Amino acid sequence: MHKVGPPTMRLSSLLALLRPALPLILGLSLGCSLSLLRVSWIQGEGEDPCVEAVGDPGVPHDPDSRTGLDQSDEDFKPRIVPYYRDPNKPYKKVLRTRYIQTELGSRERLLVAVLTSRATLSTLAVAVNRTVAHHFSRLLYFTGQRGARTPAGMQVVSHGDERPAWLMSETLRHLHTHFGADYDWFFIMQDDTYVQAPRLAALAGHLSINQDLYLGRAEEFIGAGEQARYCHGGFGYLLSRSLLLRLRPHLDGCRGDILSARPDEWLGRCLIDSLGIGCVSQHQGQQYRSFELAKNRDPEKEGSSAFLSAFAVHPVSEGALMYRLHKRFSALELERAYSEIEELQAQIQNLTVLTPEGEAGLSWPIGLPAPFTPHSRFEVLGWDYFTEQHTFSCADGSPKCPLQGASRADVGDAVETALEQLNRRYQPRLRFQKRRLLNGYRRFDPARGMEYTLDLLLEAVTQRGHRRALARRVSLLRPLSRVEILPMPYVTEATRVQLVLPLLAAEAAAALAFLEAFAAGVLEPREHALLTLLLVYGPREGGRGAPDPFLGVKTAAAELERRYPGTRLAWLAVRAEAPSQVRLMDVISKKHPVDTLFFLTTVWTRPGPEVLNRCRMNAISGWQAFFPVHFQEFNPALAPQRPAPGSPGAGPDPPSPPGADPARGPSVGGRFDRQASAEGCFYNADYLAARARLAGELAGQEEEEALEGLEVMDVFLRFSGLHLFRAVEPGLVQKFSLRDCSPRLSEELYHRCRLSSLEGLGARAQLAMALFEPEQANST
Repeated sequence: MHKVGPPTMRLSSLLALLRPALPLILGLSLGCSLSLLRVSWIQGEGEDPCVEAVGDPGVPHDPDSRTGLDQSDEDFKPRIVPYYRDPNKPYKKVLRTRYIQTELGSRERLLVAVLTSRATLSTLAVAVNRTVAHHFSRLLYFTGQRGARTPAGMQVVSHGDERPAWLMSETLRHLHTHFGADYDWFFIMQDDTYVQAPRLAALAGHLSINQDLYLGRAEEFIGAGEQARYCHGGFGYLLSRSLLLRLRPHLDGCRGDILSARPDEWLGRCLIDSLGIGCVSQHQGQQYRSFELAKNRDPEKEGSSAFLSAFAVHPVSEGALMYRLHKRFSALELERAYSEIEELQAQIQNLTVLTPEGEAGLSWPIGLPAPFTPHSRFEVLGWDYFTEQHTFSCADGSPKCPLQGASRADVGDAVETALEQLNRRYQPRLRFQKRRLLNGYRRFDPARGMEYTLDLLLEAVTQRGHRRALARRVSLLRPLSRVEILPMPYVTEATRVQLVLPLLAAEAAAALAFLEAFAAGVLEPREHALLTLLLVYGPREGGRGAPDPFLGVKTAAAELERRYPGTRLAWLAVRAEAPSQVRLMDVISKKHPVDTLFFLTTVWTRPGPEVLNRCRMNAISGWQAFFPVHFQEFNPALAPQRPAPGSPGAGPDPPSPPGADPARGPSVGGRFDRQASAEGCFYNADYLAARARLAGELAGQEEEEALEGLEVMDVFLRFSGLHLFRAVEPGLVQKFSLRDCSPRLSEELYHRCRLSSLEGLGARAQLAMALFEPEQANST
């Protein structure tokens, strides 16, 4: 019998233990070997890895190279560069672009170009503009007619040659030159084509922009192969920006080599011959659908799937047919929207059961935000009461005024909608007729829209003809629609502001504080603004031998010019017995160019950079004048300033008085003075136009009397077609001062002046405490 020794036994025991792990060990060894072999192959194909790692000291390294190992980790760490501005160099204000998309280099989505002619510019082209212009950011009309008369609201480009190839070539050249860097897609159509604008915009939004695409209704050339296709111009076609950029160098050659009587065929041959790109009707799962409308076909009776899903309909022979097509497609889109709303409301109602609130958390109407919930009595939204003839919440504070204009139309529309909904719900069993409106309430909820509660006296008629009077209360909501940006003319913060300060002799002492505030808020930060002082002397002031009441003002202005080199404070002297704001503005207006932006101020105004910027942005030449509402502080004797919150001795903050500025905190009491209108921003050209209209409507003695009772804001309000923008300006804060109202003012101006002074004394609660505290002291 053969014996196994101790070493052999130990080896067999070790193998028995390692036998389960042998496959794992072999697999790891094989994988590591193959990996090392592959690395050696890769390194063998390139340069020596050792040379790459160490580098040649005689050869400089590429600083942009990231493959070498000689670069330290510091190259990949961000470095913070501290901002430093040399105080010896003049400060230069950085001007930003108007839109952030300009800095980011982003482009608009779609531009639409319409090819029209002399015969159809005032008919079919106008119909196209009225049906689709509000859906696109840019809509251009191209015609070969020289000196074409442009219809209102349309941007027409005239090339001066009506040859088809020339018109198409010049249109593409114009699009490339002026809009090639601003748009991703270009849709070219004829004026006898109706386009379903929302569908076209959605199609452009689904397509990728990084490709050469020629999309439309593909048609074959006569005698050409199946691949050689062009897009029919009657149904429109899409061109991508990249394709337009590639096509631009070949336009001149195509215009000389290709002869065609149709511009769409000429463009198709040019694209095929120069770039080898033909028209396609489908791309990335998106199908360009079109419909050819038969002659004398009624759009109201057309119900085929091709018509209902079409992006473009052609041909449209007259403008009336264009409007009928638009009416039909708008009705289809409206029905589709109502159907989607009903489906979404049903889904919301089904899912509400699964929420923690259950059906109690379901708001009405379904899918709209719940009514605003006030957290204090100061946040309660009030209801306005009205009847069919009167409203009991008037803008001028009157308890009752006639219901007229847009408010009357709004109430009538709400009553008609309520009656329509009632008949839709209860017919054919009942039919309702309105007798009269008993009570009406409405309020604006910023989270939902305009809410109505109507008490209607109705006459219910059954199917058998029985009649009965019923009083029912209904609730309606006019929800907020999609928020749109109103088109406004371009304004910039680089415009120079010309401040104008009229000064009376009694205001000379207060003018010194104004000049110091002007130096701190305008001259110190180097704002692009100038100041003109209009010194108004009385009949016996500043004469020979009499002291100059404005000597201190002139001295202070000269001191500011010395303290700030390059600054010039101009002043004009006029003599008037009863100066009016309009007459003083006439003097200033004649001394400045028509494009001057005026900021009419008072001696209590404290201008600053923010105020000047809002003046530049809100005053728009030929469009809008801006008259800010300043914040007037109360009399400190009647409304003492409270300590700041959190300071020693500061108690709980009482509620701020109505009209107080919440941004300034509870330590300052005051109100926005709506009665004052002496401060305003406007352009000289707009003022001159309004002043000329005033002189044309009022002549002689009537004009003289009117000027005594008008301020500059009244001139713009009554004799100008501009928008008058009136808004609170938290940057204009005026300290309290006792101001006298001149008895020479007109009755209305004197009343406004007195009301402004009295309301600026303090809040009602503070005035009441000042009135009753002496009585309590006497009674004790």
